[in-house]
Amino acid sequence: MPDCTAPSERLTRPASQASAWQASLTLGFADDGGTTRLYNNRHHGPLRVQKALYPEDAKVCHAIVVHPPGGVVGGDQLAIDIGVGDRAHACITTPGAAKWYQANGKRSRQTVHLHVNQDAALEWLPQETIFFDTADVTLDQHVELALGATYIGCEILCLGRRGSGEVFETGTITQRSSIRREGKLLWWEQGAMLGGQLDSPLALGGHTVCATLIAAGKALPAAQMNQLLADIRADITADGAVNGGHRFGVTHTRGVLVARHLGDDSETARRLMLAVWRRVRPQLLDRAAITPRIWQT
Repeated sequence: MPDCTAPSERLTRPASQASAWQASLTLGFADDGGTTRLYNNRHHGPLRVQKALYPEDAKVCHAIVVHPPGGVVGGDQLAIDIGVGDRAHACITTPGAAKWYQANGKRSRQTVHLHVNQDAALEWLPQETIFFDTADVTLDQHVELALGATYIGCEILCLGRRGSGEVFETGTITQRSSIRREGKLLWWEQGAMLGGQLDSPLALGGHTVCATLIAAGKALPAAQMNQLLADIRADITADGAVNGGHRFGVTHTRGVLVARHLGDDSETARRLMLAVWRRVRPQLLDRAAITPRIWQT
């Protein structure tokens, strides 16, 4: 995993900014005669979204969520709420890696609520998240899907900074995530990654990077889904990463496709997750996968 932090970067705010930040961002997308528009954009504290972008066509609105401080310290609280109206399609990403710094005795939290209305689609594709040693973080993410809605989400978590020789020895990362369709629970996951205890096969098996892509959308015929899974596995095998010690798996259950990766390099994790996305997106959204430009800068 490359070290994304410059040697001179401060791990804490200046004294004038020492108190914890409370930040929230609420976004609403709606279909306007075949064009998806960002009609609601409210923020409090250091969370922003750049202007709506249309690198594909008017149907898909791309937006980039920005956290101006560039990192989160102990005690910071971030809340993101995104709604996508009927038949609209939004693709959300971030401009770079998120960094969660030293806890300084306080727990940080990020809560994400995603609401996708009937026949709408939301792609939640933030770039990687880097947890510094001693970080104490709670991550909550909950997705609500209406009839015919599609959700594709990806996360890449990096424990410690391998490029700087820093390992995740004493921090705690707690996660909870759920997906519901019409109020019915499709997916529930929770767990904790404890610093100094990641070598266990029940944790990361000694790896420092874990990535997950989850997709829930229209029901595909069994033969089509089996072919999709086979194509994904063939792509990953051809990539060669698994032969270099990285681990990968993909499955489908209860209408949810889940791909997971364990490794030690965020660039490899990104490449593999993008390979999965390129296969899944055309099947669920009838669209070719156009890599967000910000991921290539």
